[in-house]
Amino acid sequence: MGRSMDHGRAAWPAREPEIGDAMATDELLDEIRALIADREERGIRGLTDTIGPSDWAEIVQRLDDDEVAILLASVPEVEIPEILEELDPANAAAILRLRPREEAADLLEAIDPDDATDIMAELPSRDREQILQVMEPDEAAEIRLLSAYPPDTAGGRMTPAFVAISPDVRADDAIVLLRRVAEEAETIYYVYVIDEEERLLGVLSLHNLVLTRPNTPVHDVMVADPIRVTADTDQETAARLLVDKNLLALPVVDDQDHLLGIITQDDVADVIEEETTEDFERMGGSQPLDVPYRFASAGLLVRRRIGWLLFLFLAGLLTSHVLEHYSDRLDGAPALIPYIPLIIGIGGNVGSQTVTTLVRAIGVGEVRLSDVGWVLAKEMLVGLSVGLIMGLVGYLRVGVPEGFRIGLVVGATIASVALWSATVAAILPLVLERLGIDPAVVSAPLISTFVDATGLLIYMTIAGALLLQL
Repeated sequence: MGRSMDHGRAAWPAREPEIGDAMATDELLDEIRALIADREERGIRGLTDTIGPSDWAEIVQRLDDDEVAILLASVPEVEIPEILEELDPANAAAILRLRPREEAADLLEAIDPDDATDIMAELPSRDREQILQVMEPDEAAEIRLLSAYPPDTAGGRMTPAFVAISPDVRADDAIVLLRRVAEEAETIYYVYVIDEEERLLGVLSLHNLVLTRPNTPVHDVMVADPIRVTADTDQETAARLLVDKNLLALPVVDDQDHLLGIITQDDVADVIEEETTEDFERMGGSQPLDVPYRFASAGLLVRRRIGWLLFLFLAGLLTSHVLEHYSDRLDGAPALIPYIPLIIGIGGNVGSQTVTTLVRAIGVGEVRLSDVGWVLAKEMLVGLSVGLIMGLVGYLRVGVPEGFRIGLVVGATIASVALWSATVAAILPLVLERLGIDPAVVSAPLISTFVDATGLLIYMTIAGALLLQL
C-alpha cells in the first residue's frame, strides 16, 4: 500500500554559479527592466538559464504590475510555479489575479499543496472559489483540506505529499514503490507505516529500508510510535520539536491518530523566519505586519505603531509627574539634575537585555512559569552584580567633580535601579506567558518607560535619605 499526494514539478534549469547564486543586483534589475521596456522576449528567456527562482522572485518584487506581466509572459510557463513558490504568498496571489482563472488553476496545481494553500488564502473568497472550481478535483480537495486549519498551526503548515505503506509490505516492494512516487513526494527519506484506517503506526528511514533484507516486512524494522503533532498544534511548537529532535520531517495527525500530512524542514525555515520577524516587531513596540515591509503603506505602518506609541506616551507622563513632584528637591540640589538621563538609561538598558534574553528562552521552551524562582534569583544576582560594578564606576566618575555625597547618591541609585529593572524584567514575561499573552509584547520600550518613572522615584528617595540637608 502506498500513498503520495504531491504533484510533479519541473526541475529548474542548470545555471551559472556566479550569477544564479547571488541576490538580484541593481545592475541585473536595470538590465531586465531594459529588456522589458524593449519587449525583448528572447533576451529574458536567455536569462532563465542563469537566474534561479529565488533571484527571479527578488526581481519580481521590485517591478510594477505592468513589468511583471511582461516578464512572466516571456519566462517559460513551466518555470513560473517555481517563482511563485519563492514569492511571499500575498505577492504570488497578486500575480495570479492578473491571470485567467483556468491559467491560475494550472499554476496552483503545479505548486506544492501547502504553498498553494498559503497563496489561495491571500485571494478574495470569490476568486478563490472560482479557481477551485476549475482545478482538478483531487488537488482542489487538498487545498480545501489544508485551508480548514488556521495558518499558524501544524495543520496549516503541513503538506499531504507523504509516502505511506502498510506494515506487511516487504522491504523490496517498498523500495519499488519509492521509485514510483519519488518525483511526487515532498520527501522520501521517511516512509510512514499506517494501518487500514490510515492511523500512524511507525516510520522507516530510507537508509534503514535500503539496508534491510528484501523479504523483511517493514513492521519488523520500523520505529513504532514515532514523534508526531496534532493538526491544531501551534506552528512554532511543531517547528521547535522538529529542530530539537533533528528530524527531516514531522508527521501531523488528527485526534484519532490518522496521518494527515507532514511538516518538512523547508516549512520550519519559513516558520522560524515568520516567528522571529513577529517577535522583533513586538519587541520594538509595533504590531506585526501581515505583508512584506516593502509593500506596506505608510498608513498601515501608522496603524500598526500608533497604539503602542500612545500607550508608551501616556505611561511616559509618569516620569514628568515624578519630576514635578520632586522639583523642590532638585532645586535644592541642582547637581542631581545632569545625572537623570544616566539613571533612566541604566534602567532601560538592563531591563531590555533581561527581557530579550527571557523572551527567547520562553520561545524555545527553555523557561516556564514554574521556573520563576530560579529565574528571578539568577536575574536579581546578575542585576545586582552589574549594578554594583556600574555603581562603583558612577561613584568615582561623579564623586570627583561633584563631591562624595552626590557621587554616593548616583552610585547607590545605579546599583538599585539595575537590580530593580532586572527583577521586573524577569517576572513580567513569565506572568504574561501564564496569562496566555505573547511575552514578546513586554517590549523594550515598555520596560524602559516603566523603569524611567520608578528609577526616578528610587533616585529621589536615595537622595532624600543621603542628603539630609534637603
